[in-house]
Order: sequence, then C-alpha cells, then structure tokens
Amino acid sequence: MARDNSEKKPMFKRMALIGIGLIGSSISHAARRAGLVGETVCSALTPEERERATALGLATKAYADPADAVKGADLVILCTPVGAFKDIAEAIGPHLEKGAIVSDVGSVKGAAVRDIAPSIPEGVHFVPGHPIAGTEQSGPDAGFATLFDGRWCVLTPAPDADPEAVAKIEEFWRKLGSNVEVMTPEHHDMVLAITSHVPHLIAYNIVNTAAHLERVTDSEVIKFSAAGFRDFTRIAASDPVMWRDVFLNNKEAVLEMLGRFSEDLIQLQRAIRFGDGETLQRLFATARSIRRGIIQAGQDTAQPDFGRSAVKVREGTD
Repeated sequence: MARDNSEKKPMFKRMALIGIGLIGSSISHAARRAGLVGETVCSALTPEERERATALGLATKAYADPADAVKGADLVILCTPVGAFKDIAEAIGPHLEKGAIVSDVGSVKGAAVRDIAPSIPEGVHFVPGHPIAGTEQSGPDAGFATLFDGRWCVLTPAPDADPEAVAKIEEFWRKLGSNVEVMTPEHHDMVLAITSHVPHLIAYNIVNTAAHLERVTDSEVIKFSAAGFRDFTRIAASDPVMWRDVFLNNKEAVLEMLGRFSEDLIQLQRAIRFGDGETLQRLFATARSIRRGIIQAGQDTAQPDFGRSAVKVREGTD
C-alpha cells in the first residue's frame, strides 16, 4: 500500500519520463510513494506502452513524441536505451522549460554527456545519473516502488554544473530510496565495466556456449541447469537492445576489463592444467571474501531468488 503524502509539497511540479520501462516505471512508483512530484507524464514508442502507462497510473498522460512530454516539465529524465539519447535530446531541446533539470538513467555516462549535453539550452540544468538497480524484467509492468531502496545512484555532473540543481537531484534520488555518490563520467564507466557490463557479457556468452555444444541439447541445458548456471545466467534475460547500446558506448572500458579478465582466466586455466590446488584455493578464497563483502554491504542477500523477491515486493506496493 502506498503511503499518503498528499500533505507534502512536491519537489517538482511536473516530471516527464522519456521511456517507461523498468526504471522509468519504478521512478514513477517511487516518486508517488514519496510524494515528490505533482504530476507525472511520459513518452513511449508504442501505443501499447502508452496505454499501459496510463492504465497503471504511471503517468497522467503518455505521448508518442518526447517533445510533447517535456513541455511544462521542471524535471525530465531520459529512461531509454543509451543509443537513443542523441536523437531524443535533439528533439526535446527546443521545448525544455527554462530552469528545468534534465537527467538520465543510462549505465554509460560518457556517452550520455556526449549525446545529451550539446542539446541542453542555456538556463536548463543537465545532471547525468545512473541508478544501479534493476531486474532482468522490462516494460511498464516491470516497475515497483522499492526498486531503488538501499541501492546506489551515481551522479556525474560537469564541474560547472549548477550546485543547486545537483543538490536537488541528489535529494530526489535519496527520497526515492537510494544512496547517492558523485563521480566523473570516466570513472563511473570504468567501475561499471567490471561490476556490471562484463558480467552481463559473460552471462550472454556462457548461455550461447552451452546452447551451441554439439553433445548437449537445448533441452538438457534447461532441464539440468545446476544452481551455478541458473544463478549466473539470470542476467542474460535482460533487454538485448539496452545491453547492445551499453557495449557499443562503453567499449574502451569494457575491452580493458575483458583483457584483465582474460589474463586472470588464463591463470586459473594453468592452475587446473598443472594441478595447482594451492593457487585455486587461494583465488577462490579471495573471491568468496569479496562476495561476502557485497552481502555485508547490503547490496545482495545470500539466498538466490531468481527474480521472485521483486514479484513479492511488487505485490505489496501501490
């Protein structure tokens, strides 16, 4: 059940969400829970998405053209795949309200700055952002109010960004439930290359490797998926378009991290080949310690849930 925040003055009079998938719909749910906006509107590509957005109460109005959605909005958040940012920014730029804040949720910040910043007119504030939260689900129905609770949102404002605008977006994300950290776009992209982008690439690849084995059928891959394969490959169900754009727009950092990963994998390969149990145990113990640190930091639990917890949480919200 959503909390009643009707007596609170909203931070923003009108929020425009450009894209209404998992992240966009979750922002809508969480902002409503906290009473942060007076009105939420959105734009979406398909009539079906627009219909679902209004039917679910994610937006009072859903537009086909993002330029229509941003008119009168004092907060605009781009929630589409990174590859669409340039065209969207060019389309909405002339229609942005003076004093408005424009942000995004892209997981590659260098590309966001490159593609959005040139279209932001004088008097409008651009504060790039990336909520590090999500599930493998997508679409307007995938969102839920607690998605950002206890997770991190990284902001990557330019050195000359308006301090009040940055502080307001930071407060906004905190009230959505997130912890917030500020860093440069370059540092963000290097960190996310190893913590998010490369793991997704490996997950996609290991599923394809298993599927292509001549002596293992597709049905056997599904039927006999042990916990390791099942847990690790969950993220391979993520949106292919979004991840295509991530890798094309963060290729330098991803390629560097893949190079390091390959070198470490060769070390494991040599240890297995030559029966070096001491090296294997040492490397596994180090990895286990880091994994336990992730759990202790509250960024995951020790229990696998395969997306079921998100369903349970969603059933208890809004």
